[in-house]
Amino acid sequence: MDLQGKVALVTGGAHRVGKAIALALAERGADVAIHYGRAHDEAAATVAELTAAGAAAMAHAADLSSTEAIDGLFGAVDARFGRLDILVNSAAEFHYQRFDRITAEDWDQTLAVNLRAPFLCTQRAARLMKREPRDAPALVVNIADLSGVGVWPGYVQHGVSKAGLLHLTRIAALELAPAVRVNALVLGPIMPVKGRGEDEAWRRLLDSLPLRRAGGGAAVGEAVVFLAQSDFTTGATLELDGGEHLLGPGGE
Repeated sequence: MDLQGKVALVTGGAHRVGKAIALALAERGADVAIHYGRAHDEAAATVAELTAAGAAAMAHAADLSSTEAIDGLFGAVDARFGRLDILVNSAAEFHYQRFDRITAEDWDQTLAVNLRAPFLCTQRAARLMKREPRDAPALVVNIADLSGVGVWPGYVQHGVSKAGLLHLTRIAALELAPAVRVNALVLGPIMPVKGRGEDEAWRRLLDSLPLRRAGGGAAVGEAVVFLAQSDFTTGATLELDGGEHLLGPGGE
C-alpha cells in the first residue's frame, strides 16, 4: 500500500505508542484520525504535530467500552475523510491486580476495551474499507503484547484479552480477505510504564534482553508502516520485543 493520501485511524493515538504510530503514518503521507479517551490536551497537541508533518488530522473522544461511542467514532471519521484505509487498534486498559481481588466489573471493563472494542472497531472499519474498490487491500493492525503468549502474574484479565486479540487477528484475517488484511504486533519493552520512569526493575529487564535496550515508540511506528506496505502479509504476528520472546517464561 502506498500511504500517500491514505486515511488511518489510530485508537489511543493521543500519546505514547499510539502517538508514535500516528506520526509515523503521517510522515509517510497518510492523513490521520486519532481516538482518545480523556486526554484532550494531549490529543490536541498530537493533532498539531500531525498537521505540522503535512497530514490532515482530527481527534475524536470516545469511550471504547460503549458500542454507541464506537459508532460515533467511525461516523466522525467517515464524515471528515469519506474513506478509511488503515485501522490501528492501540488503545488498551493496563492495570495490575491480584487474582483474588479482580471483580466481575474489573474483568468486564478490561475485556470490553481490550478485546470487544477491537472487534467492533475492525467490523466497522471493514464496512468503510470495503465500500469502494481499491488497488491494494486495506489494513488492520492489532497492538498486543507478550502477556498474550506468556504469563504475567498480576495482569490476568489483560493477558486474557491480549491472547484473545491475537486469535481475533487470525480469524479476522481469514474472514475479511482479500479486501482487508489483519495483522498484529506483539510488543515487549517499548517504554516504561507511565508514571514509573526507568526504575531498577526496568533497567534489569532491558539488561536481560538479547538486544539490551528498549524499543521506543518509533520502532512500533516503523513496524506499522512496514505492515502497511507489505501487501502480501495477513494473519501474521510480529514480535517487537528486543528478543524477549526467545528467553521463555523463565528468562535465560
